[in-house]
Amino acid sequence: MVMAAAAGAHRPGPLKQQNKAHKGGKHSGSSQRRAGGRVPVKAQPRRRLRDLNRVDRRHQALQLRRQRKEAVLAEKRNLGSRDGPPHLVVVLLLHSRAAAHDTLRLLQSQDSAVVRADEGRAGGFALLCPRLKQRWRFVTAQAGDLHAVLDLAKVADSLLFILDPVDGWDSAGEHCLSCLFAQGLPSYALAVPGGTDLPPKKRIDARKKLSKSIEKRFPEAKLFPLNTEQESSLLLRHLSSQKQRHLAFRDRRAHLLARAAEFVPSQDSDLVGTLKVSGFVRGQTLNVNSLVHIVGHGDFQVSQVDAPPDPLSLNPRVVKGQKRSQDMEVQDDSGNGADEMEEDVKVLMKADPSKQESLQSEVVPDPMEGEQTWPTEEELQEAEDSLKANRRVVKVPKGTSKYQAAWIVDDGEEGSEKDDDDDEDDDMDDDLMEEAVSQEGESSEEEAGEEESETMTVSECLRDDQYDEKMEEDEQMLERYKQERMDEMFPDEVDTPRDVPARVRFQKYRGLKSFRTSPWDPKENLPRDYARIFQFQDFSRTRKNLFRQIEKEETEGALVGWYVTLHVCNVPVSVMESFKEGKPLVLFSLLPHEQKMSVLNFLVRRHPGNSEPVRAKEELIFHCGFRRFRASPLFSQHTSADKHKLERFLRPDAALVVTVYAPITFPPASVLLFKQRSNGMHDLIATGSLLSVDPDRIVIKRLVLSGHPFKIFTKMAVVRYMFFNREDVMWFKPVELRTKWGRRGHIKEPLGTHGHMKCHFDGQLKSQDTVLLNLYKRVFPKWTYDPHVPEPVPWVRSESTLPEREVEME
Repeated sequence: MVMAAAAGAHRPGPLKQQNKAHKGGKHSGSSQRRAGGRVPVKAQPRRRLRDLNRVDRRHQALQLRRQRKEAVLAEKRNLGSRDGPPHLVVVLLLHSRAAAHDTLRLLQSQDSAVVRADEGRAGGFALLCPRLKQRWRFVTAQAGDLHAVLDLAKVADSLLFILDPVDGWDSAGEHCLSCLFAQGLPSYALAVPGGTDLPPKKRIDARKKLSKSIEKRFPEAKLFPLNTEQESSLLLRHLSSQKQRHLAFRDRRAHLLARAAEFVPSQDSDLVGTLKVSGFVRGQTLNVNSLVHIVGHGDFQVSQVDAPPDPLSLNPRVVKGQKRSQDMEVQDDSGNGADEMEEDVKVLMKADPSKQESLQSEVVPDPMEGEQTWPTEEELQEAEDSLKANRRVVKVPKGTSKYQAAWIVDDGEEGSEKDDDDDEDDDMDDDLMEEAVSQEGESSEEEAGEEESETMTVSECLRDDQYDEKMEEDEQMLERYKQERMDEMFPDEVDTPRDVPARVRFQKYRGLKSFRTSPWDPKENLPRDYARIFQFQDFSRTRKNLFRQIEKEETEGALVGWYVTLHVCNVPVSVMESFKEGKPLVLFSLLPHEQKMSVLNFLVRRHPGNSEPVRAKEELIFHCGFRRFRASPLFSQHTSADKHKLERFLRPDAALVVTVYAPITFPPASVLLFKQRSNGMHDLIATGSLLSVDPDRIVIKRLVLSGHPFKIFTKMAVVRYMFFNREDVMWFKPVELRTKWGRRGHIKEPLGTHGHMKCHFDGQLKSQDTVLLNLYKRVFPKWTYDPHVPEPVPWVRSESTLPEREVEME
C-alpha cells in the first residue's frame, strides 16, 4: 500500500507556474546598480552576534555585567588607596550657624590616624589611616564664597554638606546648592553636628522636620549625626564606600588641586615668572606638551613635570620602591637632564617645542590678503586727478602735515558721519519700543510713582545720596520691566520713523517668503570678527576622534595618582597671591584646540529664583565647564530649522540658545549664567549646557511694521500709518503682508504722497485687524569676551521693591 501511494503521488506538469523566490528585502539588484561594481564591506561582528545561540548570548551578557562591576570596584578601591590619589572631600557649610571647628576636630580624632595640615588653604588637612589603607584630604569652604565653592566642586571626589540641626540651610546655602546642582554634583553626604542640647523628644521632632525639609533637594538621602568619634568613623566609611558620581567635563581631562605652590620670578620682570604647582594627578594622564588652564586666570604652557616624594604616603618604603619603578619607566624621557636632577626630585618629562601646543587663540587677519594686483600708471593718474578735483581749503594749526590735515573734519561732516555710524550699528536700543513710556501718559507715571513710594522700605540711617541712588536703580528696573512687558504684548513691533525714510532706516533688512523654508547663505556678509575665529570642517567628527583617543589611553605622561610638580610658564604673580590668600588653585589640562576662539552656543533655561528682565547684548558672567568669563550674548529660539529668531529678552517660560564668542570647549559641559548687581553680588539667572561650537548658526532679527486698515472692501483695503511717503511704499512693495487675524496679502499700489497704500488680501479684513510687514536681518554677537571675572560679594537674597502688579499694562 505504501509503495502504491508513493507511485501514485501528484507531480507538477510542465505548465506549473514557477514563482520567484523571496529576496528578504535586501534589494540587491538596485544596490548593486548604485554601487557601480564595488564590493561592499561585510559586517562580520553583526553576523557573528546574530549567530550566537541563547546560552552564548546569556553568557556574554553575564561577562559584560561582571566587567562593569569589576570596573566600579576597581575605581572604588583605587580612590584614596596607596596607588591612587587621596580621597578629596570638600566640607561645605550651608548655614551661618553650622559648626566647622567641631566637625574637623571629630574627623581628625580617628584611631591610629596621622593628620597633616595643608600648606595652602587654612583649615585644610590630610588624614592618613594605615589600618584602613585609606587617605583623605579635607578642604573647607563657606557657602558665601561662590567662586571657591564652584572651583572645589569641579575637582572634589565627595562633598560633605554640614547642616544646621534646626533650619538645615539658609538663603546663602540655598543659592549655593542651586549653583552646585546646575554645575554638576559629585558624590555627597549630609552631616548634622550639634543638637545635643535639645531635650530627647524635641531632638527627634527636629530630626524628622529636617529630614522632611531636605527631601526636595536630596531625595532618599541619609542624614549622618556628627557628635562622637564613632559617628565620624561611620561617616568616613560611608564616604569611602559610596558609589562615585562622574562629571563628564572633568573625567576626560587631567586636573589637579594644588597642595603646594612656589613662584619663581623671571629675569625680565618680577610680575611674571614660573609657577611650580604640586598636586595629585586626577581624571586622565597628564601630558607635558598640552596646555593647562588655571581656573580664573587663563591658559598657560608647561615646561616640565617633576616627581617629588609623595608627602601623603601610607607606607614610605613601598612608595620609594614604586617611585623607583616610575623612574625606570620614564628614564628614556629624562635622560638628557640627568645631571640637573636633585637627589629627591626627579624630572619625569620636559616639553618638546615641536609637539607643544601653541597659545595662539585668534587668527590674525590680513586686510590686504585679497589684493593681488598693482595699480597701473593710468589708474594712478586718475587717482591724482580725483584728489585735485576734491581738494578743499581747510584752516589747520601751524605745522600740520598734509596727512594730518586730511583727517581734520568740519562740523557739518561730523554729524553726517555720526548718522552713518548709527545706521551701521543698528543696536538693540534703536529697535526696542521706546515709545512705551510715552503711551502710558502722565497719570500712569504718577500712579507708578505712588506705588513705588508705597512699597519702598528705607532704613532711618540711609543718607540722602544713597536714597537717590536707590530710587534711580528702581526707576531703571521699572523701565526694563515695561520694555519686557511691551515685547511680550507686541513682539518685534516697531514704529516707522517720521524723520528718516523707512527705506534708509531699514536698508539692511530683507523680506522672506517663508521664514522656515526660504534660503539664507550662512557665509553671506560676515563681520570682521569672523576672520579672527577658528571653525571646524566637521566639529562632531573631531570631537569623536579626540574622545576615542582618550578612551584608548594613547597619550603619554604622568599617570593618575602620581604626585607631580608642574612648571607653568609666564604666570602672573597675582596667581600666587590669590593662593596665599587661601583661595583654591585648580588646574585643568586642555584638549587640542580648546585655547582657540570660536562661536559657542549654549542651551539654557531661566532659573526660577530670578525674575529680573535680562536683555540681549547685556554683559553676563559665564561658568562653562572649567572656565569662567564675561561676555555679551545673543538670545535666540531653539528650533530644528536652519534659521533661528532672535529674542530680545531672556524668556522665563522657554529654553533659549545663548550665542557668544568664547574659547572652544568640547561638550558635554554645564553652563551657569550670572548677572552682577551694582553692589558686586552675582545672581544666578539661567542654567543649561553647551549645545555646539558652530559659527554657521544663523540668528535672524525680525522687525514688524504695523499699519491700520483705513477703508475695507471685499478683498481690498486701504492701509495707513505703516509708511509716510510714496517712495517707501514702492520700495517695500515686493514684501508679503499678513494680519494678526491670519489674512495674507500684498501691496498693489500707493495712494497719494502720505504713505497710504492699496493692498489686496485673501479675504475681507475686520475693522479691528492690524496689517503687519515682516523684515529680517542676520545678527552676530559682539566681541566682548573678557576672561577676568571679579570676585563676587557674599550673596544675600534681594528683596525686590517692584512687584509684578506695578508693571502690568493695560
